[in-house]
Amino acid sequence: MRVLVTGSTGHLGEALMRMLPEAGHDPIGLDIKPGPYTEIVGSVADPEVAYTATLGIDAVLHTATLHKPHVVTHTKAAFVETNVSGTLALLEAAAQHRIRRFVFTSTTSAFGSALNPAPGEPAAWIDESVVPVPKNIYGVTKTAAEDLCALFAREKGMDVIVLRTSRFFPEEDDNASVRARWSEANVKANEFLYRRVDIEDAATAHIAALTAGSGFARYIISAPTPFSPADTLALRKDPRGVVARLYPQFERIYADAGWQMLDEFDRVYVSRKAMDELGWRPRWDFAAILAQIAEGEPIGSALARTIGRKGYHDVTFADGPFPT
Repeated sequence: MRVLVTGSTGHLGEALMRMLPEAGHDPIGLDIKPGPYTEIVGSVADPEVAYTATLGIDAVLHTATLHKPHVVTHTKAAFVETNVSGTLALLEAAAQHRIRRFVFTSTTSAFGSALNPAPGEPAAWIDESVVPVPKNIYGVTKTAAEDLCALFAREKGMDVIVLRTSRFFPEEDDNASVRARWSEANVKANEFLYRRVDIEDAATAHIAALTAGSGFARYIISAPTPFSPADTLALRKDPRGVVARLYPQFERIYADAGWQMLDEFDRVYVSRKAMDELGWRPRWDFAAILAQIAEGEPIGSALARTIGRKGYHDVTFADGPFPT
């Protein structure tokens, strides 16, 4: 299958460009920034670029986006242009060329305020039935783009899959208080329990979506959680106890590493639907991460380390990797 990958200079785009040939596909990279995996340099929001890039294409993996860290540095109009108009231009071009398969990379950030339970309430159990309540322009534009995808699936008969991915970036946490308390690897290891996916697994989910499913569907893409809805109240009060019950070796391994568990979990992303319907088989869950910690290895996939950090901005900031 000849596959257009937008955002091919970015984290996920590069992962897909590296992995698609291994899965038997022929990828073509499109990005506004040049890079070793980008054949076409241009904006997805330019209809001429979108039309030309989709010529001779069998499927589109649309990962190009402005991200949450850009909210402070970019205008709302820029978000609309890239995330909404760019998605529309690609959908229209795909429809003109009768491309049957379109996979859109969305985000769990789209759930917005639904991720923040009130004090004393259980952690939010986030599956595909939860209605997003976007709380910034990033979430608003991603949900708007999802709705465009649904529209084209209905009107044009395209198979359109939306993948709401959780965190996979290798950069430090965007919260200064988190960076001050936990080491970077410690934070990411904790997140594999409830809000992180390895970039290798994010890529395999997109590759699975090229051939599985039909019509329109949304899926959450996050590392498989070991928790159940019965754990959600305890996760707000004593996540360490819940994790120790499920992983008896956890406390010893963390103590040896000098690491700590979070004080509370406010949400749990549930990716079971993607595993059941797309045949997605993620490799990197908390058990796999614990084994790496026990062996003194870097956590996560070799692919994540190979791609490394790209950053979201062309400048550095006084208070860390992100603007305040």
